Amino acid sequence: MPGREILKIDNLSVAFQTGEGLRAAVNGVSLSLVAGEILGLVGESGSGKTILSLAAMGLLPANAVVTGGRVEFDGENLLTARPDILRKLRGKRISMIFQDPMASLDPVFSCGSQIIEAILLHERMSRRQAGECAADLLARVGIVDPARCMRSYPHELSGGQCQRVMIAMAVACKPDVIIADEPTTALDVTVQKQVLGLLRDLNREIGAAVLLITHDLGVIYEVADRVAVIYRGDLMEEAATGNLFAAPSSPYTKALIASMPSVSAPKSRLPVIGRDASGAIASVVAARPAERKLRAPGPENGILLNIRNLTKTFWTRESALSPPQSFLAVDAVSLAIPARSTLGLVGESGCGKSTLSRLVMRLMQPDSGAIEFDGRDLASLDRDRLRAARRDFALVFQNPYGSLNPRQTVMDLVAAPIDIHEKGCNRQATVARLLDAVGLPRDATRRYPHEFSGGQRQRIVIARALALNPKLLICDEAVSALDVSVQAQVLNLLQDLQEEFDLTYLFISHDMSVVRHVSDTIAVMQKGRIVETGPAADVFDNPRADYTRTLLNAVPKIGATQPNALEAR
Repeated sequence: MPGREILKIDNLSVAFQTGEGLRAAVNGVSLSLVAGEILGLVGESGSGKTILSLAAMGLLPANAVVTGGRVEFDGENLLTARPDILRKLRGKRISMIFQDPMASLDPVFSCGSQIIEAILLHERMSRRQAGECAADLLARVGIVDPARCMRSYPHELSGGQCQRVMIAMAVACKPDVIIADEPTTALDVTVQKQVLGLLRDLNREIGAAVLLITHDLGVIYEVADRVAVIYRGDLMEEAATGNLFAAPSSPYTKALIASMPSVSAPKSRLPVIGRDASGAIASVVAARPAERKLRAPGPENGILLNIRNLTKTFWTRESALSPPQSFLAVDAVSLAIPARSTLGLVGESGCGKSTLSRLVMRLMQPDSGAIEFDGRDLASLDRDRLRAARRDFALVFQNPYGSLNPRQTVMDLVAAPIDIHEKGCNRQATVARLLDAVGLPRDATRRYPHEFSGGQRQRIVIARALALNPKLLICDEAVSALDVSVQAQVLNLLQDLQEEFDLTYLFISHDMSVVRHVSDTIAVMQKGRIVETGPAADVFDNPRADYTRTLLNAVPKIGATQPNALEAR
């Protein structure tokens, strides 16, 4: 059972120094975390969640100013504690799982050496014992081959695997408090379930208190004992998990819950949050049914993309002296996408989804097979003809932060495809039309990417993808990095654009709920092969493959059962 109060945030206010003075980020927030409980902290990007977590670790950036309040850990004020005291606490008694594993892991050291270093810093054991402990931790967080992962560098692993390494490092010394900042954002539903189970097990076994920060309400419902909701630096409400989901009191909480996609709902538009001029929650704009149903292939709606027996093999070496080993990333994949429809491609990290998208884009050369796009075999085109064909398809990348050049204005970013393929056209008028289409103001053309939110940046990426009026958009995890409310807006936008521009989508995602809301047909991929395909309703309501059922069973479902964390108490 939960015990004594171990972490206390008391009336904390934090602001940032800017050229225009102090800008408030957290406004008088008070929270407490007791030993043995899991507290969920929910809110959108920019709400102040991460600032609270950094304050709890004594890691506030240099331009942050604490304008009031305290952060106490076991009676020690972390905001005024000496550096040597903080060094002893971090990693040993308080640990943190950061959101971006690629930025948090050192690229010049192997993953195993980084976990071992964290263990040896606080525990008295030999390097060999620390290595055995690290390998065991990697196995517990779902790494299939811990020995290989120990030898690998961060760039040799997928994003989900790097996140598992971060989690292993954070729990290595069995801390009293684990601060998990979006720990499952980059993970597949099955691995997410494993990781949440690990956090829950540590919570039970050693009494570790967990502050779980996320925008995924399904994750919160699965594991949290209590939930705190924060919006624009203000604490909106705090309640036991079951009570909050059954009867939320804040309009913002109600709006977040309404915006969540569900695996049980057919293709539709999602409700979105309406805000007034000050940014306050004004309403929840109800969803309306999807305006279009999938039309059977025919003269006006034939197969636009036909992939037949596509295969791609990669060759890797464990070391410079070891023999090369083959890895079959895409194994005889066949898919057909009718024009003006959406095919949702789902599967775990490493199953070959992104490799398939790059093969379709001809960013990679397939070993064998055919990629017929609008009657042309892309796999056999030479460079010049391929460049001309690329006008008709575009890729929307997963990370809107990493796919935009920070030194270019929105005008130059969106106009880049036009400058390459349509020199001499009226770029300003075209960019203005594209910004209108994705719901951005025209004065955005003079601004830079860092001046926009994550959702706005993804709209810029989509506008750039539409610049040449393509027939096919490949969306590779296009909304996985977005908050639930922004995700709803972008998903609705994609449906609107499909109607306006007669677009065809290959929508790649590990989020089963999102795929259900946008797809006409579904293909499920496992270890490079398509294990099931069919209409979305059939695949979700009556899955034939065991792997599909495994994915669906791993999806958190709000309201389906009582929260697991509460059941376990």
